[in-house]
Amino acid sequence: MFIRQVKTENGWVRGIQAADPRITAYKGIPFAAPPTGENRWRAPQPCPDWEGVKDCFDFKPISMQDVPPLDEKNVYTREWSVDPDLEMSEDCLYLNVWAPAHVHEDKLPVFVWYFGGGLQVGHPSEMEFDGERLARRGIIVVSVNYRLNAFGFLCHPEITAQQPDAPANFGNLDQQAGTRWVKRNIAAFGGDPDNITIGGQSAGGGSVMNQLTCPGNKGLFQRAIVESGVSGNVYPSKRQFGRLRKLKDAEQEGVRFFEFLGVKTLAEARAIDEKQLMRKIKEYHSFWGTVQDDCFCTGDAMQLFMENKRVLCPVLWGRTSSEFFVAPEEETKEAFTEMCRDTFGEDADEFLSLLDAEHSSIEEIRAKASAPSIDLAIRAASAQCLRDHPENKLYYYVFDAEIPGWDNAGTFHSVDLWFFFETLAKCWRPFVGKHYDLARQMCSYWAYFIKNGDPNGMDATGEALPRWEAYTPENNACMVFGDKSVLSNEKPDRKMEILIRAYLKKHGF
Repeated sequence: MFIRQVKTENGWVRGIQAADPRITAYKGIPFAAPPTGENRWRAPQPCPDWEGVKDCFDFKPISMQDVPPLDEKNVYTREWSVDPDLEMSEDCLYLNVWAPAHVHEDKLPVFVWYFGGGLQVGHPSEMEFDGERLARRGIIVVSVNYRLNAFGFLCHPEITAQQPDAPANFGNLDQQAGTRWVKRNIAAFGGDPDNITIGGQSAGGGSVMNQLTCPGNKGLFQRAIVESGVSGNVYPSKRQFGRLRKLKDAEQEGVRFFEFLGVKTLAEARAIDEKQLMRKIKEYHSFWGTVQDDCFCTGDAMQLFMENKRVLCPVLWGRTSSEFFVAPEEETKEAFTEMCRDTFGEDADEFLSLLDAEHSSIEEIRAKASAPSIDLAIRAASAQCLRDHPENKLYYYVFDAEIPGWDNAGTFHSVDLWFFFETLAKCWRPFVGKHYDLARQMCSYWAYFIKNGDPNGMDATGEALPRWEAYTPENNACMVFGDKSVLSNEKPDRKMEILIRAYLKKHGF
């Protein structure tokens, strides 16, 4: 006997058995009022009650976004964007629950998932995010939808004047509201409201970092998983992508966008049809993301994390082996040498020597100086934040598995999602036994971490999973997910050590 019908704070919901009949899936539960009309560009508002029992059998429409066309030459559309005709709507604040509970009193651990997509695209109904395999391990899985692009992250002086306590970051506030809904309601599904882990990948992982460092989230969750969601760079860069903007700067971008729309007031902008607004967002060609509004977001998440101005809890984080390398942008050896002296100080000569800069072309220098940005950020942040709070365990991983397929795509950004959720069977790639074994282990590590903040436990084979030690700057413990799960204690090379020192110096440490 499994729970199929649950009473939430707003009314009854009915779920449907998943492929595994021991799991109940509740798809499309509203957690806030529709963010339409007067609620556009407003913090999520309370969900209205409903009469009777709401059938939650199917995913709700995805958030408004520019869905990419099918393109066999693009690894991402080939991998996931298999349905370009997904229904989308501004009315998008729904979440999904996979629950293995037998009775309401089970008090199972809970995992709340934020999808990625650069805060511009993505949705929780992507096929790799099926929560069933984690649920089979005794976890209640919740995926939260949230507003994207300008629908979720537009700023404007009139918005700030109207709602100074929540002037921005509406997509992040949706994530927070969904997690708060879980805190209030998950016991009815057999979950433990005091044993919640939040997790996400890419922009979803970045969102986890912002939730970790949001002052209003104390006590909301007990653990966090950040997959490919942080980055670090010490090299001067002209690129603006990913940089945290101040509210005032973002407001001026909103003023320009209103001019582009041909409207003068917030009321006029809120009256624009959702499809017309989406067309104009596409034409405007801007990046909309989290801003420092000093309400939800009080500063750069990595800076706050290193200062331990965060929810102090265990964190599991990592990367794939071939994603997001940073490299110098200087075009001459003279400019590169000057940059090194400014950036590395007393380490500059050694750094130049390690690159054999004197005898190398600038192209060769840039290649030798490149480094994995996530590795840099995690090692530097760990070195700093563990000094004051070594009891808050940090677990580091690198995904380095062989990825089959005619495209020879390697460990591209996001490919590890198939493994974490153990959904390989839904992928077109010709995965074989070793991949399924690895996915089983990875999903189990995640489940144990979600349960108790420690990824170690028993494999389904009856044997213990390979031991995963918490990372410290002294032991450099990193679980490498290759053909097998293998713990590495390899020390970073001297080049990375210099980069870490420069990164910490850049952040005031």
